[in-house]
Amino acid sequence: MSNLVSDQTTLFITCPLKFAPFLEKEICSLGFTPISVSDAGVSIKGSIREAMAICLHSRIASRVLLQLKEFYIRTPMDMYKSVYSIPWEEIIPDDGYFSIVTSIDTRTITNTHFAGQKCKDAIVDRIRKHRNRRPDSGAEKDKTVLFLYWHDNKGAIYIDMSGTPLHRRGYRLNPWQAPMRENLAAAVISATKWAPYSMPFVNPMCGSGTLAIEAALMASDTAPGSLRKNFGFMHVFGYDKEFWRHLLLDAMNARRECDSPRIFASDIHPGAVRIARENAKEAGIEEWIQWSVKDVRDITLPENPGIIIMNPEYGQRLGTEKTLEDEYREIGDMFKKKCSGWTGYIFTGNLQAAKSIGLRTSKRIPFFNADIECRLLEFELYKGTKE
Repeated sequence: MSNLVSDQTTLFITCPLKFAPFLEKEICSLGFTPISVSDAGVSIKGSIREAMAICLHSRIASRVLLQLKEFYIRTPMDMYKSVYSIPWEEIIPDDGYFSIVTSIDTRTITNTHFAGQKCKDAIVDRIRKHRNRRPDSGAEKDKTVLFLYWHDNKGAIYIDMSGTPLHRRGYRLNPWQAPMRENLAAAVISATKWAPYSMPFVNPMCGSGTLAIEAALMASDTAPGSLRKNFGFMHVFGYDKEFWRHLLLDAMNARRECDSPRIFASDIHPGAVRIARENAKEAGIEEWIQWSVKDVRDITLPENPGIIIMNPEYGQRLGTEKTLEDEYREIGDMFKKKCSGWTGYIFTGNLQAAKSIGLRTSKRIPFFNADIECRLLEFELYKGTKE
């Protein structure tokens, strides 16, 4: 087993912009102590074993990067020498396959492809010298994935323990229209007042079902990484198959059984509900969700109050402004007429259209959906006035 991946080092757990407070809370709940938090993610001390556990259990992270080395760079040759000095023959199988992802922000070079190529050359040259063979390399991210960081004169190289991003759980057979990323849905749910083990979760306009499915994964204590068959850590020396098997077994034993569904999802489009049900079945939590084909105006709520959450169209890719204003107005009317005693949430990237809801927000929590600045709007839905 390579000391470089089995010894304690820095693990950098990345996340999209504005997710860091929710990721930090999650990392603490998993039993880890953050050593730093930035807009881009959370750092902890750990090894491949801790990385494997986070890949299995994190709902909010994008990637888990295991740091191999930090170095000072002035020229591409500096970077080549620093990367070459790492014992890659103890990390990457010579009959394996690796790819390189880069984050380059330096005046030294303008061609980021050149930096990635120089990094690849250093790795290949090192392995070929020690083993007289070299692994293949290319753009695919399904084997060993390396991350090269070069900003100003600061450089570092990491192994991406996740491989493909962690939001790709593996259950989304069909995305329907403009779906939320799975870790965005998980972070949004984490920002609400929902109590997963006791409180109803109502999701009209469910689309492909991402919000409802992520809620069901939480309520059932299903480890999101247990749905995937492949991670980056599986393609480096130091990967312990038996340890991973025990992690999966523990996660399976921790799952909760469904007594009665407390998650209710609906959409006016039968095709969306059919796709959402297929995705939920693939995730193994179909029984946790009660599905229906229903207009948002015809929603009926459980007797015990909980949260009602929607992700209506923003207008960037779907719909028109006038249609959106009418849609948001209907949501506000439904909140007023049917949701007394509940907490309502609207996740939107169109704050102008959201004004048509006609209710005062109790919170406006910022998020980004890719490059779209969004808000999670919270509404305390009292009967009459708050007083």
